[in-house]
Amino acid sequence: MVFSSYLFLFYFLPLALLLYYASPRQAKHLILTVLSYVFYGWANPLFLVLLLVSTLIDYICGLVIAWRPSAARAALVTSICTNLGLLGFFKYFNFGIENLNAFARATGLDALRLDVAFTVTLPLGISFYTFQSMSYTWDVYRGRAAAVRSFIDFACYVSMFPQLVAGPIIRFSEVADQLRSRTHTVTKFARGVAFFSVGLAKKVLLANPCGKIADLAFDAGSLHPLEAWYGVAAYAFQIYFDFSGYSDMAIGLGLMLGFVFPKNFDSPYLSQSITEFWRRWHLSLSTWLRDYLYMPLGGNRKGPLRTYANLLIVMLLGGLWHGASWNFLVWGGLHGSLLAFERMRGKAAPYGRLPGPLRVALTFVILLVTWVFFRAADLSTAGRYLASMANLGHPHEGAGLLAGIVYQPYYLVTFASAAVVTWTCPQTWDWSRSITVPKALAVAAAFLVSAVMLTTQAFNPFIYFIF
Repeated sequence: MVFSSYLFLFYFLPLALLLYYASPRQAKHLILTVLSYVFYGWANPLFLVLLLVSTLIDYICGLVIAWRPSAARAALVTSICTNLGLLGFFKYFNFGIENLNAFARATGLDALRLDVAFTVTLPLGISFYTFQSMSYTWDVYRGRAAAVRSFIDFACYVSMFPQLVAGPIIRFSEVADQLRSRTHTVTKFARGVAFFSVGLAKKVLLANPCGKIADLAFDAGSLHPLEAWYGVAAYAFQIYFDFSGYSDMAIGLGLMLGFVFPKNFDSPYLSQSITEFWRRWHLSLSTWLRDYLYMPLGGNRKGPLRTYANLLIVMLLGGLWHGASWNFLVWGGLHGSLLAFERMRGKAAPYGRLPGPLRVALTFVILLVTWVFFRAADLSTAGRYLASMANLGHPHEGAGLLAGIVYQPYYLVTFASAAVVTWTCPQTWDWSRSITVPKALAVAAAFLVSAVMLTTQAFNPFIYFIF
């Protein structure tokens, strides 16, 4: 079930809000947990078993850490190994078998081949809820959070449907007080509706059309340089509005339920360096990697070389977190190398002395090159696409037909609108702080237009559902 669907908008969400607000305070978390399990299990009920097992293990580990200090370290190790084991098996089993067999074929070591009669299905959102659940036991171990006594409260935290499938990654310390007590006000609910409506508009009106442009370009096989740059820029807008739109909807739903979730995006394409980009993009993941991986590795406390190595390791693993593919590993490696290079060069970085707007433009161009690896099906496809961008490709005679499709007025207007919103409009977080009458009318219009457009769009994926 996706947020931008009639099933969710006009059936699940109204029913969920009705049941939630009609229930007594003591039952709200139970109702919300049951609703979240229905939401998550809608596509495949078997996924619920994995979610429940992960939740139960971390709940028990948290209690052991709090009540049995002598076993705290063992409980933490159990939590980490269980979560990483589940994530590793379901996300990387197929990838590992494919690469092992490819290595065996290339080297002639047929004895190493594994003929597996099944493939592992990736459960929705496993990358998000395992990180979220694992951070709980880590924070309890560090003394940053108190262990939860109520299993229902903990299950509600892990499974809460607004952010279960695609984040933001909510740390327990960020909502611990809210699980104990929170307010439900008209102002908070109104801001939640505004957040949700703006996020829905981002997704339906901007991300989906830009996604069609990107798909046409990346599936073309060969294309001219202009269409190649146009296609990857459209993908940059698609992934931004798709994911930030989902985050806005998640934050909005949280507000409707009385929860305040942290900001997840902060105008990332206004960044003047790759370092700044990671301070603005997918904040819940970048700060999670910083606090639970980069800092334990030593951060920047053990000398320059160790710092550069830590940055590279974190981004390589961050790339692999996004998907079981060499493309994501290359994407992470590029970002890690750029972060290390910028830290090494400091203000003497190649674009450090350029005017601000040029630094923004150059950073965006660098990001476009890296997005090719994120979007392409494999490394060979990424290589061909980069060659087209550099005018080194060999477009076939029919490549010009692509222009007749992607330069239609509807796509051009959408692409231009996406650019205007990206570089000139305020963040939803700031815009929705106060809801005036004009803003309320704009919110209503955004929701209605988006709902109408849904009836005309067969193309409605969420990019981060596959991670």
